[in-house]
Amino acid sequence: MLTLKALAGEDAPAYLPALSALLLDSLEHGAAVGFMLPLPASDARAYWQDVFAAVAAGRRVLLVAEADGQVAGSVQLALAEQNNGQHRAEVCKMLVHSSWRRRGIARQLLQALEDHARHHQRTTLVLDTRQGDAAEHLYQSVGYTRAGEIPDFARSSSGELHATVLYYKLLPLDKA
Repeated sequence: MLTLKALAGEDAPAYLPALSALLLDSLEHGAAVGFMLPLPASDARAYWQDVFAAVAAGRRVLLVAEADGQVAGSVQLALAEQNNGQHRAEVCKMLVHSSWRRRGIARQLLQALEDHARHHQRTTLVLDTRQGDAAEHLYQSVGYTRAGEIPDFARSSSGELHATVLYYKLLPLDKA
């Protein structure tokens, strides 16, 4: 059974080992999420500790998917802090463990993240992903619109440059 949980600041540290392992597994299986291999475990832990601090400060939402007692995936919502951007947020670091892929976990994480975005009054979501990755199909299938691409945006683990594709989604606010 899959459960989704938004980690609060005090809950997050207990997830440090599992989230670090998730990041490393994602990189080892080709994910383009801002890091290159080899990634020292200490760097993975430092990254997640920075995320936990942003969650505790209210600048970020961190969702975790758990299945069979394991962290199967995670995604983040970075809340724009600028005065003119209080309506937008960035979807960041969609990670699904290689042993849990192709089971709808990413889709469920995105749906839950959209609920959190609405809760924070965020109606414009943006993200980027490596051009040609399977994630492009996922984002399009859940209603994200392709806005364009930037060539030679980042390096892959092999060291070659690749393009990134920008997507956005406009959310209606629930009128409850």
